[in-house]
Amino acid sequence: MAPVSPLAKYKLVFLGDQSVGKTSVITRFMYDKFDNTYQATIGIDFLSKTMYLEDRTVRLQLWDTAGQERFRSLIPSYIRDSSVAIIVYDVANRQSFINSTNWIEDVRTERGDDVIIVLVGNKTDLVEKRQVSVEEGETKARDHVVLFIETSAKAGFNIKALFRKIAGALPGMENLPSTKQEDMVDVNLKTTNTGTESSEGWCFC
Repeated sequence: MAPVSPLAKYKLVFLGDQSVGKTSVITRFMYDKFDNTYQATIGIDFLSKTMYLEDRTVRLQLWDTAGQERFRSLIPSYIRDSSVAIIVYDVANRQSFINSTNWIEDVRTERGDDVIIVLVGNKTDLVEKRQVSVEEGETKARDHVVLFIETSAKAGFNIKALFRKIAGALPGMENLPSTKQEDMVDVNLKTTNTGTESSEGWCFC
């Protein structure tokens, strides 16, 4: 009998300013829904989702961090052992885009180059309020050598694409045919709260 391979686990930490939509991106991915009522994340929330690719199963551990300044001291300890850092900004909030540079630098300080960083421009549904262009996002991603994608958690735009590409970029996935990366299927879902309270548009720049 062939030995059972251990389930590969990868820690994904979501970073970014308050109200950019980190929790909404996770909620859309986990449950395919969007909550119109905004509640700030308090501390850290943890969710886990197991995903199946043709040749193996991986578990993505999603850590949703609070964007408020008073929680910033907690963040480095969560970045330290992460495999992926997803840095979210609001395309209708230029300051959140400017601040994304600081978040990228925080990740580099803790993890160096031993981490996958994804810059995510969220809220593309706010077409009339957009303050940051796609080209600006691509340029920043290229300058910092990180992945880039725009999403809308509200509309569900590019959320699946974001996580498919993250899974495809994980260690050991590089040699998989892209068709297999696209064929990812959800097989299990688990949620835990550890807080103190309760078209592709993809660019590897």
